[in-house]
Amino acid sequence: MLALGTVAPDFTLVDAVSGRSVTFAEHRAGKPALVMFICNHCPFVKHIRVHLAALARDYAGRVAIVGICSNDAEKYLDDSPEKMKAEAAVAGYSFPYLHDPSQTVARSYRAACTPDFYLFDAGGRLAYRGQLDDSRPSNTLPVTAKDLRAALDAVLAGRAASAEQRPSIGCNIKWKPGNEPEYAR
Repeated sequence: MLALGTVAPDFTLVDAVSGRSVTFAEHRAGKPALVMFICNHCPFVKHIRVHLAALARDYAGRVAIVGICSNDAEKYLDDSPEKMKAEAAVAGYSFPYLHDPSQTVARSYRAACTPDFYLFDAGGRLAYRGQLDDSRPSNTLPVTAKDLRAALDAVLAGRAASAEQRPSIGCNIKWKPGNEPEYAR
C-alpha cells in the first residue's frame, strides 16, 4: 500500500464525461483531495455507487474528488470511456471520471482493486487509504461510508485520520497483459 504521508502523485488524465484533460495538482488547488479507483462493472462499486455520488455532493467545494477507471477497456468493454460517461450520468457522479488507459496512474498509487480510496490532506500528503465502510455486496450491512467520511471530516478539521485503516476489498484492477505490477500479484 502507498505509505501514509506520501505526497500525492500528480497526473493528467482525460475526463470521460467532459472530454477535457484534468491535471490533478490544478484540480486539487490546495484543498484536501480524494482519489477513487472505481469502474463500471465491478459489483463492489455498483453496491456503493449511489453513496459515492452522495459523498461527492456532501463534500463539494471542500474536497477535490476524482474517480479513475484504470481497467483494460479493450478487454472489458463496460469500462470504456463511452460507457464511463453513461455510468457517470446514471449514477449521478458530479466529479471528473477519468480514464487511465496506460494504467500508470493506478501503478503510481499502488491501486489494487475497485473501489480503492486515497485521501490527501490540503498539503497533498496521504492521510487515509482504505475502505468506504464494512458493507459488501455479500453481506447485509448497510452502506454508510463511515470509514471514509470519518477520515474526510478529520482532514477537514485539521486532524489526523484514524490510524486504524482497513484496506479496500473489491475486484482486482483489470491489468493489460504484461502490465500487472509486482505488488498486485
